[in-house]
Amino acid sequence: MAAKVTGQSVKGQTVKKGDWKVTMTPDDLYRNPMEIAWTFNYDFGKGKVEDLYKRAKQNQWDSDELLPWDTKVDPSNPLITDRSSMYHKMPFFHRLSKTQRETFIAHSTAQLLSQFLHGEQGALMTAACVTHSVPDTAAKYYAATQTMDEARHVEVYSKYCDKIAMIYPMSPWLKTLIDTTLKSDRYEKVMIGMNMIVEGLALGAFNNMYHSTTCPLLKAITFNVMRDESRHVSFGHVYLGPVIKKLKEAEREELAEFAFDAINIIVQATMKDGAQGLASRVDAGFLEVLENSGIDQNDFFKGMQEAADAGLMQELPPGQIHSLKDLMLPALARVGLITPRVRKKYEEIGIPVTEDLHILHAMEGGAPQLMAAE
Repeated sequence: MAAKVTGQSVKGQTVKKGDWKVTMTPDDLYRNPMEIAWTFNYDFGKGKVEDLYKRAKQNQWDSDELLPWDTKVDPSNPLITDRSSMYHKMPFFHRLSKTQRETFIAHSTAQLLSQFLHGEQGALMTAACVTHSVPDTAAKYYAATQTMDEARHVEVYSKYCDKIAMIYPMSPWLKTLIDTTLKSDRYEKVMIGMNMIVEGLALGAFNNMYHSTTCPLLKAITFNVMRDESRHVSFGHVYLGPVIKKLKEAEREELAEFAFDAINIIVQATMKDGAQGLASRVDAGFLEVLENSGIDQNDFFKGMQEAADAGLMQELPPGQIHSLKDLMLPALARVGLITPRVRKKYEEIGIPVTEDLHILHAMEGGAPQLMAAE
């Protein structure tokens, strides 16, 4: 059943699909302060960026032909394995009716995948922004392939979310993070915000989803999207690393501060609640998941707290990647964006800086090894 726009509210449009409804994030429009960079040196070298561009051309894929869209997806069957779902650890969850549990699993998965969807739209816009602002021909070529990748990712996640339930609104913290990136005044900041931070967040989440989903279609979507994202993360290092090394100290500190502020948005929004993750009282979209599932939100969060107090909840299931620790921070450290001054800021918010690159190396480059954190 197609979603139907039924009205306009202060927060956004109310969208209905059968008995379910959400209040979608309102459309937004603002000006970008980025410069436009023409470059007339069309020499195509043999460096690392050129190699990424060649791999990007070779690995383009058509979602209509490659993905098994005729796969029957039954939302009443678990889309995520019980051992990977923190909700299955809650005694409260098992006291719900079968219908409530099935609806909640389908809709909570759709809400999570909706964040992937909205994030991919943000990546689509940032990649286009880099294409017109980066002063390097090979980097423009590569950013153009990334723009196409991101358009394809928006397409596939939109179709899948609608297949299992419906599209949920964008979490406010994620929109703040991507808006901060898009409103920045330098292409280096755009690449830090997207290729190193947002893409690192996504790459870890995709790895974890690939390992935890039981749906063949979602597994195929995730694997192919993850291959693209793996190249995008590499682009941040391959191109920005040499650029940052040539900057004056004050400029490096400015970029390091920008990276810290972006990481702090994620930390304050998603990690201060520990095991709760996206299950947040301040995320209107998640509250609508509960409403659509017929679950009282006060009972739900009380149940989560009881499970946490009993030691049943954990931040991530064993064997999965932690995007911040395993991907984002090592990537920032590798290009010199964890300066001594900024390192102290991470320590002040309780985030130890890890510089172990073995998981990042395994996941980037276009051929992710699906390596789980040890």
